[in-house]
Amino acid sequence: MNKYELNYQKVKESLKDYPNIKIVAATKYLEPTAALQLYETGIKDFGENRTDAFLEKYELLKDKDITWHFFGVLQARKVRSVIDKIDYLHSLDSLSLASEISKRRKTPLKCFVQVNVSNDPNKSGIDESKVSSFIKSLAKYPNIEVVGLMTITKLTFYEELLEGYFKTMKKLQEEVQALELPYAPCTELSMGMSNDYLIAAKNGATMVRLGRILFD
Repeated sequence: MNKYELNYQKVKESLKDYPNIKIVAATKYLEPTAALQLYETGIKDFGENRTDAFLEKYELLKDKDITWHFFGVLQARKVRSVIDKIDYLHSLDSLSLASEISKRRKTPLKCFVQVNVSNDPNKSGIDESKVSSFIKSLAKYPNIEVVGLMTITKLTFYEELLEGYFKTMKKLQEEVQALELPYAPCTELSMGMSNDYLIAAKNGATMVRLGRILFD
């Protein structure tokens, strides 16, 4: 058993009380050949932050049954190069990006609206007070499907602070669901990374984006 297999089994064991949580491997620090090794452990959901790195891994692994996630800032001018290759976008936070996606896609793209729940000026995402109004404004873009909300919290080990962020995200999700918008079922919460994924799991995460804990 190689280190990737061992790490993956440890993570799965840690999430045994949350069998419906999907583990998405954040592969930005992996070379494409190492990503292939990771795939062979049984992980089928891969996520990338940068367009060029995504395209490199996609070319090597495109014949594999991988679900592709894009986490990072997706510039409008680069939408064309990735938009028909990804299955999920975790970083929708502007109408201009929604417009570009809707123009370029032939079918609706599963999107997470990114929320800057910690009000960190160094992170992308919309303010929590604007989530519902932003999602309502997406009605005019037929190729956008809001499957959930995503957040990247501050790097902190204060569990109470992290719990507060994740509980806020769960509340926001419920508010969006209450709108009953056909294009925004908002059944998913993408939150939690290597340092805080168990706290996220306890507070409603349905997807966790893991990097270091799988690879180191």
